[in-house]
Amino acid sequence: MLQTTTDNVSFATGFKFTHNIQQETKPFVLPEAKQIDVHLTSAPYQRTSKGMTAASLGNQAFKKAYNLKYAYVCGAMSSGITSKELVIKMGKAGLMGYFGTNGVQLPDIEQTICVIQKALKQGQAYGMNLLCDFTNPQLEEDTIDLFLKYGVKNIEAAGFLQITPALVRYRLKGLKRETNGKITATNKIMVRVSRPEVAQAFLSPAPEEIVNMLLEKQQISREAAILAKEMPMADDLCVQADSGGPTSQGIMPVLLPTMIKLRDDMMAKYRYANTVRVGAMGGIGTPEAASAAFILNADFIMTHSINQCTVEAGTSDTVKDLLQQVNVQDTGYAPAGDAFGFGAKMQVVQKGLLFAARANKLYELYHHYNSLDDIDDKTKRQIEEDYFKRPFEEVYAQIKAEYAQNNPQEIEKAEHYPKYKMALIFRRYFTHTMRLALDGNIKQKVDYQIHCGPAMGAFNQWVKGTALENWRNRHVDEIAEKLMQETAALLNQRFHELTM
Repeated sequence: MLQTTTDNVSFATGFKFTHNIQQETKPFVLPEAKQIDVHLTSAPYQRTSKGMTAASLGNQAFKKAYNLKYAYVCGAMSSGITSKELVIKMGKAGLMGYFGTNGVQLPDIEQTICVIQKALKQGQAYGMNLLCDFTNPQLEEDTIDLFLKYGVKNIEAAGFLQITPALVRYRLKGLKRETNGKITATNKIMVRVSRPEVAQAFLSPAPEEIVNMLLEKQQISREAAILAKEMPMADDLCVQADSGGPTSQGIMPVLLPTMIKLRDDMMAKYRYANTVRVGAMGGIGTPEAASAAFILNADFIMTHSINQCTVEAGTSDTVKDLLQQVNVQDTGYAPAGDAFGFGAKMQVVQKGLLFAARANKLYELYHHYNSLDDIDDKTKRQIEEDYFKRPFEEVYAQIKAEYAQNNPQEIEKAEHYPKYKMALIFRRYFTHTMRLALDGNIKQKVDYQIHCGPAMGAFNQWVKGTALENWRNRHVDEIAEKLMQETAALLNQRFHELTM
């Protein structure tokens, strides 16, 4: 009863206090707000006669450097998914795509370069991807040899955590000072970054110790070694937010301003003649997403997942049929196969497929056990029968045969360390499932490994009810055109509404 009385007194006191405030305080009247309709539809945005155009978006120096119609590029996807057909289609449209070299044999890369160069005219842009290979640095060197042999002027570096000799060699080849005093670089590097320390390395000149080593080996000229101090390693940074395939799950509004500030600081420190440009990728599949990137001051945008579901993409029709049905919630995360054991993640299609669940299972087993022999028989049998469709020893025999010539040290390591042998075998599941998807193997469809981010789902919703709903009507150059045109229209419309 005492508690009830106390509560009643407290309530009465509080009520009286509130009543006095209401009686003595004059209301504050807000000015009438402008009504802005922010409802978005899939219909094309109304274009205004004045204002921004698709061609005016982004950094004009970027367009000039690569001779592009728009500040827009198609990023590489591994195993030739960004195919030679895709790269050629983009080049002929005055745009640029990077061929996905990861997982492609060197002779096939060489043939691809020849086909692309023959198909494109002088001035039409193209590029080749270079993925860092932790386990086989020689492959990186051999790939750079090919690029230099055929005069490939543009590369997209991905997966790098530090500067490597191969990258420095490519960057410094042909570096010279013109008669007007300006330094020109024959070879351009665009690098994907999601971490500031990696961006800082590429915003810096080539490491002196690597430059000296290359000079001693006579792999670069003395002039190039001297000029290296005045040139950053990269012409362009592409800030990679959460995207399909390998991802650090970054957030674009957080990453991009941070990287731009870092770029500005490094420009002030080294006083380079040309500004390093900073672009955006990850989650870009609609005019709204592209608009956000440009508003955040991106110099260019790079699309990724959405290009995999086009006529030109180098993957199976079965995969494209699946991608056409993806919505924004239909992707998930799995361990990255090329960095298995390091904790790296990649984003893949999850709806209707078992790859993500099975890949995560292998990762858990790897961290829980020190060898295949430690795993219980029931689990081993399940993995052999359901995942690989054959015994572990058959998988390992194939690995040994493939590595015998090109990478024998990997087998030596596996023979001495059972856990490493387990990692090699488990990683083979990732290679296997990628091939299943590329080939369109219907019998093992549930194991498809399809790199994809939510941008694919957003794109599907954007084009729903139009001719582009069917992937057979989707062409990379037309998607680029539509996306850039409607991005400009959207920005004009929003600016007009906000300033009415």
